[in-house]
Amino acid sequence: QRQVVESGGGLVQAGGSLRLSCTVSGLRLDDYSIGWFRRASGKGREGVVCFNRDNGSTYYADDVKGRFTISKNSDANTFYLEMRSLKPEDTTMYYCVTSRAIYQKCPSGGYWGQGLQVTVSS
Repeated sequence: QRQVVESGGGLVQAGGSLRLSCTVSGLRLDDYSIGWFRRASGKGREGVVCFNRDNGSTYYADDVKGRFTISKNSDANTFYLEMRSLKPEDTTMYYCVTSRAIYQKCPSGGYWGQGLQVTVSS
């Protein structure tokens, strides 16, 4: 049975850092592309940082370039979103996803985490 469990959200002050974790069970993470999405006002979910396992490319949304990083611990079947220099406008729900399929540079369909609230105070 495949499970995707997120951890690490919470409240942080502007300028601070936060790391979100996404632990996957029931599949081998190295065989899948990985990504982090966020809930965007009026747009549903949008990709924030995504790694395409097939071509090795990493996509970053424009407003997180230089601040957010995606990484993976294959032994732990876990991947991460490292967020630095956080801004109040980064406040929203964040979702991890892993999939074999890619659409518009990010995993499509696949297996989703439950979502984590990140709140950045000014």
